[in-house]
Amino acid sequence: MNKIVFTLLFPALLLNTQTAESQKISSDSIKSQTKANRLSIGGYGEAVMTRNFYSQSFNRYKQPELYSNDKSHGRFDLPHVCLNIGYDFGKGWTFGTEIELEHGGNGTAVEIEAEEAGEYEAEVEKGGEVALEQFWINKELLGGKLNIKAGEIVVPIGYTNAHHEPNSFFTVYRPEGEATIMPNTWHQVGLSVWGKLKGWRYEAQFLSGLNSESFTGENFVHYGATSPYEFKVANNYAGALRIDNYSVKGLRIGVSGYYGYTFRNTLRTPGTKYDDVTGALGIIAADFSLKRWNWIVRGNIDYAHLDDADKISAYNQANWTHHKYQDGNPHHYTNIGSNAIAYGIEAGYDIFSQISKMRRENEKLYLFGRFEHYNAMASGTHKSMYKHTKRYRCAFGLNYSPVKQIIIKGEYSYRYFEKPNNNGLASDSPLYTQPYNNEPSVSIGVTYCGWFL
Repeated sequence: MNKIVFTLLFPALLLNTQTAESQKISSDSIKSQTKANRLSIGGYGEAVMTRNFYSQSFNRYKQPELYSNDKSHGRFDLPHVCLNIGYDFGKGWTFGTEIELEHGGNGTAVEIEAEEAGEYEAEVEKGGEVALEQFWINKELLGGKLNIKAGEIVVPIGYTNAHHEPNSFFTVYRPEGEATIMPNTWHQVGLSVWGKLKGWRYEAQFLSGLNSESFTGENFVHYGATSPYEFKVANNYAGALRIDNYSVKGLRIGVSGYYGYTFRNTLRTPGTKYDDVTGALGIIAADFSLKRWNWIVRGNIDYAHLDDADKISAYNQANWTHHKYQDGNPHHYTNIGSNAIAYGIEAGYDIFSQISKMRRENEKLYLFGRFEHYNAMASGTHKSMYKHTKRYRCAFGLNYSPVKQIIIKGEYSYRYFEKPNNNGLASDSPLYTQPYNNEPSVSIGVTYCGWFL
């Protein structure tokens, strides 16, 4: 995922724009802009060019010694191109939507599955040609202290789901850890009750549960919120809660949690053998962002636990054996971990704050660094088969903002893995474990995020 990113812009559209506030929950930005302008149109976008200095083989973690000298490779990509539309109907009723094209795609993609013998596989990633990340009606009560929102809503678990616009992180791509182990951007049809009280913001959500058939060893529950059908199966339900505090100037601290059952949330009937399996998923997360004294500092920590991981893995593996030759099968059927973790911190200083001309022009140049660690299989019976999911990543670079709505990004990143403890074994010993190859990359990019109308 470490990439060189070049994000295409359409600056002629950015007339009378206002930047989204990085401290504000994403859906709040849509609502506040709509309330101020009745009809609002905005969006954000990224386009990507990548140079990765490591092998792109699907087998590079199974036999790392064979790929240590592979040539570098490059990619072009459109990670996210989004259009926001909002409208204020009056009397406290507002409408908001976010329509997203991911990777320039139309809902399906061909992938080489490392966990499924490297076969080419057409993955159904979502049940439509575009991702409708937000589509809700909101009723404001008590002057904003209480709101009721229904529709397709963002599930704000962790930092990146709540703050997913490209001006909310320094790196070219979204933070890897949260984007790997959880759905990202996590959105589902549901009901939300939220509001603001002095220096606090709260939100509680009622949702359908995730689908454990879409969990994987590489990505934990990342694919669990998607549905290949024209509807989302809701045999199980879940709840999400987020609380943010803004009492200290320039500082936001947030905590969030999620709990719900994930097994049987499909059209298939497992049978009585699995009557006691629920696949209860619990996630707890904390994050903060500080914007003061010409510094921006952001951090997060996320921990997730999945009950019945071994039984679900066995069930998925049995289904893989039975259904692997079926065309259009949307599920992965791999082993799953019982715990996953991600944490990270980034900090950037505005160099232009020390140059009077740049301050007057409101141009900014942040020199930043980021460190993160994540593991999609932090524990579980099959942990030894997925040691490569325990990853560390460092990134250093610059963010240059000539105007509020545009950020030009550049970074060098270095993903690395723990060295195996071979206790002095010779490299030709059958017990010797080969170390994984490190994965450096260089990235450059430009992003836009603003309101056109």
